[in-house]
Amino acid sequence: MCEPGFGAVADAFATNLAERGDLGARVCVIHEGRVVVDQWGGWADRARTVPWTANTLTNMWSSTKGVIALAAQMLVDRGQLDLDAPVATYWPEFAAGGKESLPVRYLLSHRAGLCGFREQVTIDDLTEWKKVVSTLAAMEPWWEPGTVSGYHALTYGWLVGEVIRRADGRSPGRFIAEEIAGPLGADVHLGLTSDDQARCAEMAMDPPPPDSDVAAMFAQLSPAVIAALTNPPMAAPFAADVANTAGWRAAEIPAANGHGTARGLAEVYAVLAGGGEYDGVRLLSSEGAERIREGQGRGVDLLLGAGMAGAPMEFALGVILSGPEGQYGPNPRAIGHDGYGGSFGMADPEAGLAVAWVMNKMGSVLAGDPRKVALLDAVYESLD
Repeated sequence: MCEPGFGAVADAFATNLAERGDLGARVCVIHEGRVVVDQWGGWADRARTVPWTANTLTNMWSSTKGVIALAAQMLVDRGQLDLDAPVATYWPEFAAGGKESLPVRYLLSHRAGLCGFREQVTIDDLTEWKKVVSTLAAMEPWWEPGTVSGYHALTYGWLVGEVIRRADGRSPGRFIAEEIAGPLGADVHLGLTSDDQARCAEMAMDPPPPDSDVAAMFAQLSPAVIAALTNPPMAAPFAADVANTAGWRAAEIPAANGHGTARGLAEVYAVLAGGGEYDGVRLLSSEGAERIREGQGRGVDLLLGAGMAGAPMEFALGVILSGPEGQYGPNPRAIGHDGYGGSFGMADPEAGLAVAWVMNKMGSVLAGDPRKVALLDAVYESLD
């Protein structure tokens, strides 16, 4: 469906499928509490034999981070979590490696210095919760925590997720199911049953072009960045193959393997666009919806800076601020999060807007996927 006035979004979505390389995808726009665009199309498999449907689930990669951030803020609202308390207050083992005073907010804002593992881990290790969080608890930070952000691409999920588990008693996946997806009726999951796995789109990704000089790029990176990007290896097109395995889909990897529909993800962000409430369901106080947007320090991120040509950016508390660069539209205080390959969710409270887009053909642009840009430009054109 597409309400009158939002035809530009439908056109951009169709152009993504026809001309910008989409295989299968879905976009959802919620404005002032109403779904005004909800469209899907293309194919759910690489062989182009299974049509995308309203029930197709997609690996959202780092778009999952915004859902985890909401869960953490809900615990803050309930007095179960203090953003300025040391992580070790909830997770005593975390005090090792000189991290005894590191506050919870550094985990949410990627300023903890734990962007990658110091010891080698495998893809199979990522599904072993206790093993991974024990490794992170024992680690010494790569840099002085709080001084700079360095995108915790994978580690964010276990760091914030373990604090959620220690503070609440439930795993992040169970918390999301019972406290977020359930009340909203949102089709968003962390850790899939076999029945839900049968609904999953098959992820696809092209290999890097033959003329790309990967070795030269890595020669310029710090050990911390190399660890975050290569331990374990998740490069194209291998990452898509990993995401299609039953083990990956069943595990709880909160930074990277949430699965959902664009509508489900948009409904989660609609809570943040609506001051903590959507469709009569209040998950967060109005103060909490504002708190998640608190900027934690603008600068060039150690990891993302390379892919953004050294452009500055700013993490809030688990999400990214649109900023003057307009990562999520013209409102610098809009928030959102992209996923590996292009998917995204965002909220613009001033515009009463939530948007999400998921797809199975992963792109190679680290930030500002042209398909995302086309959709967001069309959304704001429609609002104007």
